Amino acid sequence: MSFSSPGPYSGGPYSGGVSSPSGASRRRGVGWGLVTLVVGVIAYSVVMRVMVRTDNLNLFPTLLLIGAVTVPLAVLFVAYAADQRVHGHEGLVALTAVFGGIVGTTTAGSLEFDVLHRMPWLGMLAVAVIEETAKLIVPGVIYLWGRRRTAGMGVVLGVASGAGFAVLETMGYGLNALIATHGNVDAVSATLLLRGLLSPAGHVAWTGFTVWALWRCADTPKPSNGRRVFAWAWVTAVILHAVWDGTSLWILHVGVVFISVLGLLSLIVWSRSTSRQQPTSPWEVV
Repeated sequence: MSFSSPGPYSGGPYSGGVSSPSGASRRRGVGWGLVTLVVGVIAYSVVMRVMVRTDNLNLFPTLLLIGAVTVPLAVLFVAYAADQRVHGHEGLVALTAVFGGIVGTTTAGSLEFDVLHRMPWLGMLAVAVIEETAKLIVPGVIYLWGRRRTAGMGVVLGVASGAGFAVLETMGYGLNALIATHGNVDAVSATLLLRGLLSPAGHVAWTGFTVWALWRCADTPKPSNGRRVFAWAWVTAVILHAVWDGTSLWILHVGVVFISVLGLLSLIVWSRSTSRQQPTSPWEVV
């Protein structure tokens, strides 16, 4: 995969010749998010009913996929629609979601096994550090090799990588629930519902604002300031992740959800506003 910069834009009332961000395109993005939720819920219900009625476990992978992907994909649509500068890069966003999930889960699984086997006392802190780092691999490669770096692209790519990771991890938890309960489909549904609904407050949000901060390293006049922002964002993600995994206190879980969702929504809104002020020519993936 290589990156090349397209020729200059022409037209449009904004400086740099980029046409103004379209409110209609943003509404379409939010609309696609809602459509994804509705279709996903309907599809999940239909597949569940057919699988139970026919006692056909061959449909279980379909059930897992729909249950795991619906909410993260809806959030990704909304994040993508928020910033006009990233439009036209559907392929890059999709590749980030797919390979971010595959590379992230595989790397995290391998490192967690080795580290926890040798140093089990590290517990959930080690898991949080490993996973929050593993999810940055694919966005990090894009950051290093991409010619155009915008905060808007950082948010979307972070959400994409986090969504890919969340989908594959949720599918794994769903399969484990089926095996552990000896085929109890209700347990699987409860697992998929809980993890699906909370995914915007978990991997999707944490990776979203961490990768946003990574892209800020290129936008900040003083690189050291950008690196500090990135470091703080990563540490925050690790702490939220460790608290979520390491405690069963509901009040702490509510706090993590509130902080994570608020942080992600704030960045999406910020990305929308800055796309009007500082439009940037997109870069192509060849």
